[in-house]
Amino acid sequence: MGVHDGHRDRMRKRFLENELNGFADHEALELLLYYAIPRGDVNPLAHALMDRFGSLSGVFSAPVELLAQVKGVGTQTAVLLRLVPQIAQRARLTDLERELALNTRARVGQYLLELFSRERNEAVYEICLDGKGKLLACRRLGEGSTSAVNLDIRQIVQNAITFCASSVILAHNHPSGVALPSQADQGATLRAKAALESIDVRLEDHIIVADGEYVSFSESGYLG
Repeated sequence: MGVHDGHRDRMRKRFLENELNGFADHEALELLLYYAIPRGDVNPLAHALMDRFGSLSGVFSAPVELLAQVKGVGTQTAVLLRLVPQIAQRARLTDLERELALNTRARVGQYLLELFSRERNEAVYEICLDGKGKLLACRRLGEGSTSAVNLDIRQIVQNAITFCASSVILAHNHPSGVALPSQADQGATLRAKAALESIDVRLEDHIIVADGEYVSFSESGYLG
């Protein structure tokens, strides 16, 4: 057993005894890298990733193509770094879906802040609810640039029919950090509302998420 194997064993023992308590961020990342790179000293790589992307969050948010630009990061390592946070997010969303009826603005906001936490571009989602506010489905309708996304009215209506929704919440993010609706947002929302009303489904709200905050069209009076 080489010196690096002994170091790995000590790091694993620390984790088993204390979980991540007492670990620096680069050490936590180093521990994860063991499972993509089975041999050798990955401490310099952990430091290089932290230096390049600024934080653990930055590392886990970086696209595969940028991760692969860091010397020592192969495909397997890049996939692991992208996969782990997405699995964790899916687990959190599953818990929220199971435990919370999305029947208050605060609950919807909590769910959406988690949903959009890893989106880098502007994206739009449709949430289909039953009469009691229980989540029937959450569908990603599309992705735009960092500044624009279009609402697919036909798909919104089709999803509402498919999942027998009583009401729908639309949501999209503004990666620019300003959670205020544009005129284009308002116009598209009113078109979606009219289309849903034609099949007797209520557009409960359209919510914009930005920089850890959210704005409700309903509360702001944009739904008429």
